Amino acid sequence: MRPMMRPIATLIALMLAVSVHAEDAPSSVPDTQELGEVTNLPLPRFVSLKAQEANVRRGPSTDYRIDWVFTRRDMPLQVTAEHGHWRRVIDRDGMGGWVHYIMLSGSRTVIIDEMTPLFSMPDEDATQEAQLESGVVARIRECNVDWCKLSAGGFTGWSPKTNLWGVGETELID
Repeated sequence: MRPMMRPIATLIALMLAVSVHAEDAPSSVPDTQELGEVTNLPLPRFVSLKAQEANVRRGPSTDYRIDWVFTRRDMPLQVTAEHGHWRRVIDRDGMGGWVHYIMLSGSRTVIIDEMTPLFSMPDEDATQEAQLESGVVARIRECNVDWCKLSAGGFTGWSPKTNLWGVGETELID
């Protein structure tokens, strides 16, 4: 299951937003973008899991029960809300809960939705460098409107955004 589609206003705001390289980094976003009340960063936004394991709680404190544990370092997550030191996150299946912010990183990653080639350039006619299987987590090096330059398993190359979860449809990353 994929996350729900964003409203058009959010997509336009994401096109204009400056990419964020750290969870607490300042950001310049249009007035139409919703901002987190704690960090003043755009909501929703993508981050990655910094820790090997992170408790996912029902609410934003240790008083709430743990519903499950994320166990995949660098897994991309989407922050949908903030409360104090807690961030409400969802994974690519829309499952989530509240995670302490220290468990998250601004380092951007994506998860491959289906088998996808890595090309030497952002062009389907370019040389194919590697083939990434569904479920692989790759680090984002940069993204233009339609393509992202990724690295995974010692390979680096360009992949169309259509096969990736963890980057906005029109998001630009330098």
